[in-house]
This record gives sequence, structure tokens and C-alpha cells, in this order.
Amino acid sequence: MNEKMLFSDSFSENVKNLDSYFRVDKNFDVVDTPFRTGGKNAKIYYVDGFVNNEISERVLNFLMSIESLPQEMTAQDFAQKAVSYIETQICDDIGTIAKVVYSGAILLIVDGFNTGFLVKTRNFPRRSVQEPDNDKVLRGAHDGFVEGLLFNTALIRRRIRNRDLIMEVHEAGTRSRTDIALCYLESKADMKTVKKLRDKISKIDVNTLSMSQESLIECLVKKQVFNPFPKVRYTERPDSAAACIAEGSIIVIVDNSPAAMIVPTSFFEFLQDTNDYYFPPIVGTYLRFIRMLIFGLALLLSPTWYLLISNPQYIPEWLNFIIIKEHYTVPVIVQLLIIEVVIDTLKLASLNTPNALSNSFSVIGALVLGDLAVKAQLFSSEVVLFMAFVAIANFAQPSFELGYAFKLSRIFVLVLTAAFGLWGYIAGLVIVLLEMLLTKTVTGRGYLYPFLPFNAKTLSRLLIRHPISRDNT
Repeated sequence: MNEKMLFSDSFSENVKNLDSYFRVDKNFDVVDTPFRTGGKNAKIYYVDGFVNNEISERVLNFLMSIESLPQEMTAQDFAQKAVSYIETQICDDIGTIAKVVYSGAILLIVDGFNTGFLVKTRNFPRRSVQEPDNDKVLRGAHDGFVEGLLFNTALIRRRIRNRDLIMEVHEAGTRSRTDIALCYLESKADMKTVKKLRDKISKIDVNTLSMSQESLIECLVKKQVFNPFPKVRYTERPDSAAACIAEGSIIVIVDNSPAAMIVPTSFFEFLQDTNDYYFPPIVGTYLRFIRMLIFGLALLLSPTWYLLISNPQYIPEWLNFIIIKEHYTVPVIVQLLIIEVVIDTLKLASLNTPNALSNSFSVIGALVLGDLAVKAQLFSSEVVLFMAFVAIANFAQPSFELGYAFKLSRIFVLVLTAAFGLWGYIAGLVIVLLEMLLTKTVTGRGYLYPFLPFNAKTLSRLLIRHPISRDNT
């Protein structure tokens, strides 16, 4: 149906067109209620479950109580005097009206007016703004983003009460028509980056953004099928999002998703965590260096250990304890790869296990499987120990996406090391580094900024937790 269909002067024709457009004969959740107001026929349309019933009944009762309307009354006058609700919009395009109705507004049509009245009494189903499970802090606020766009922007606006805070709304998806908000400080953000994001969103040509932020990222970033490194950072915390906005970043929020995207980003920004700013600067700096050490170990530990035990001549005397002394039947490289798969299997099993049992299942499953494998002499205890540390290291950094990027990079380097020895190890690390060098973020900026190109001041702020100041929040 043509989405540019306009209202006519005939009330009955408007009713016929709207009934057909909203398919009221097939959709049980689209409510269409006829009534009279001011001696004229009227009708309302709305999606059941999307509107505030209490306010809607109040508005409807007021309209039904009107006994007469002036003959020469304009649509603007009717909206101001007869509709007792502040958020009322006039529109004569049925396609535009439908989008707003599907977003939670009530459509009112009245005989004698060739336009519709949109009464925005939204009340979406939602959960409470509780702290996100995967982004917790020991101190600080314990609220988190939810799936409603307006609630998320309100949580940010509550923390930044400044006229420079801009909340732009855009739309993508020819069928889903998903709302996307760009949140930034006009006086701090790079307006060229804002314009670039705005232009990219306007050019998105897909049917739906069914997977919310991931669907959006795949539309904004040039396709890099074999590049696992995340192009943006995510946060489910409004305090973290507000801090990033205050520092000049842009927050992208997609309706129906509790995760906000932070743009632009780089590899070194993944070293930061919200907890760093709820502790004194020296403690925050210590936590960042620990995170850097864990990043390095998560990538290098198992490939380096395998290289050394495969070439005992490389092992100095003080590292002799890493040599496997017990008997085992499965080759070490196969042991390492199997445990990599088992770790992810336990993760998936834990996700699909009821909450009351998931933690116990993961711990017991890992202990039982590891102990039985060692006792059966299938695996060596050293392999189990090193891989247990690697598994813990993956959970020590806040980004799941970066954790899997390191996992795939580690397996890649490990396989090359097993195939070609020292040269395979070196080639694997070089390829991973080149992939990071060639990775481009949403804005096109290099992934290793501010190391390449080098910016000492910015790099220092990312590696060291500086005290709160006017320029650094």
C-alpha cells in the first residue's frame, strides 16, 4: 500500500483507508473504537499494550463530554482546546501516522477534519532499570539501560543537565523502522564524526535491524569477514555512557537494545572499565595495568608455552618447571584445542541452564571433566592448568567481543606454531598485529590510535587513570 496516502475530506473514506492500512480485521491487538465528540463522529486507533490506559481513558472521557464544537474550528484549534493532553501532533500522512501509532501513540480522527490527531501516551512493556549482569561495579550507581529508547536517553539526560547535550533520533529498516539515537555534547564532540555517522545511518538499506546494535554495526562498518576485533565498545551503564559523552564521545542507542555503542573507539580504550573511576587514581591505574598484563597473557600464554615445550632447547633452567613430566596419550596441541572447545561448550551449557543451577554446573563440570581427563592420562595437568588460567583471563576484561577476538587470534597463532615452529609463532603474531593495524572503526579511525598515529597525551590518559579535572571526567 502507498505510504504517502493522505487524508481526505470524507470521514467514512478515512475510516475505510485506516481500517485497511492497520488491517484491523486481522490484528487482534489493534484497537479501533468509534465514538462521538461535539456532535461529530470520531474514532481512535491504537496498539493494545503500547499506551497508558489511565491517561487514554481520561482523554477519551473528556472528548466524549464535549457537547458541541464551533463550525469554523480548525484542526489546530481542536488539538489545543479539545484534546486534553500536552503531547498532541497533527499529521495528514497515513504512512507517517502508522509509524507513530506502532510506536505507542493513539490516533484520533474526527468528522470534518482532513487530518489525524496523534496523542502520544506511550507506555511500552519494560523491565526495571536494574544493574546489568555483565557490567557490575563495587561502588557507584546500580542502574542500567533497558530496551526502551526514551528511558535510556532519560537516564543520560539525568546525569548531564546541559543544553549542549543533543539527542538526535534517526530511523533505519524499511520494515522494522527502528529508532536510533545519537547522543553527544555539541561543544565537545567532533562534528565531522557526527555528520559521518548521520550520513551512514541515512544510507542504510535493509529490511530490519532485528539484532539491534549488531545489525547496525554490520551496516555501518565495511565488511571484514575474517576480522574478529570489535569495531565499537558497548556499555549497559548510563554513568559510563554519560562520562564518555562528557569526554567528547558519541553514544549510539538502538531501540529494543539495552547496550549503547561508544563511538569512536580504539583497542586501548578497552583497557578502561567503569570500576577504575570508582576507586582512587592509583588503584584505577593499577587495575588498568593488570588488565594489560591479562590481555597479553590471554593471547600469548598457550602458544608460547607450546613453542617452548616443543623446543626444549629454548627453555632456560629457571623455567624447567613448565616441562610436562607425566605420561599422556593425546598430543599436546590436540589437548589445547580440545580444551578451547570444551571451555566454550561449558559457557553455552551454562547459558542454557536455569540460573539457580548454572554456576554450580559450570564449576562442577570443569572440575569433573578436568580431573577425569588427567587421571585417565588423556590430558596432562599442566595443559589443564594453563588453559584454566587462560579461561579466567578471558573473563577478567569487560568486553565479550574482544575476549572472543583474542581467543580466535590465540588459536590461530597456536595452529601456526604447531605447523611451522618458531617461524609459525612469529608469523602468527605478525599477522594478528597487521590485522589490528588494518582494522577500521565505525568512523574510519585506526584501531591502534593513539599509538598509531602516536598521540602521547591521549595514550597517557588511556593507560593511566588521571584524577578528575575540567577536561578529563
